[in-house]
Amino acid sequence: MERGLPHGRPDAGSVTVLTPNSAKKFILDNTALMAPPHVPEILLHLADEAHDLWQRTEDELADIGLPPPFWAFAWAGGQGLARYILDNSSDVHGKRVLDFASGSGLVAIAAVKAGAAEVIAADIDPFCATAIRLNAEANGVEIEFLGTDCIGTDAGWDVVLAGDVYYDRSFADRLMPWFAMLKARGADILVGDPGRSYMPKTGLDPLAVYEVTVTRALEDAEVKRTTVWRLA
Repeated sequence: MERGLPHGRPDAGSVTVLTPNSAKKFILDNTALMAPPHVPEILLHLADEAHDLWQRTEDELADIGLPPPFWAFAWAGGQGLARYILDNSSDVHGKRVLDFASGSGLVAIAAVKAGAAEVIAADIDPFCATAIRLNAEANGVEIEFLGTDCIGTDAGWDVVLAGDVYYDRSFADRLMPWFAMLKARGADILVGDPGRSYMPKTGLDPLAVYEVTVTRALEDAEVKRTTVWRLA
């Protein structure tokens, strides 16, 4: 999930610039390799109750510029979308795919496994570059990472995948014109959403519904009813 931009991490009591090496150490120290409940075919470096990473980052690390670690969790929308892609591989097979607000890279990995010709994982959180690389390696796949804000751009993707992107009103307001522009020129837009507050009420057709197990520390329930939608 595309959320924020960290500027550094703790190192011997000082703030240092985030580097691939420091990000790798932070990720490996604070996560374990495990399969998301709804997508057992895929392994990710995820935080669990033993790591308590969400609470630590919010309470202790925010002061030095670290955002909440959205990349360390398999969110319901992403799990549902990844499940759909694996079960309906023809939607991405042989195509050039953008996984927008990729977070852990779960949906991007699913797209590669489903036979996509090329997969680009986009997220503005620099941690995601390292997290997605580690997760891709764990699954034996290759994914290109895009670390810039790509809203409003068009690099000719055949399919755009977006899990859990309707959590914020201003962010959601930016997405719909962009998605509509891509759809108008022929791209297929697939969205995974467990009922986030700013999910559009119109213009989307439901493709599948899943009951997805999630981390109670992050959600208001242990199972989230998650729908995969196609932009109409």
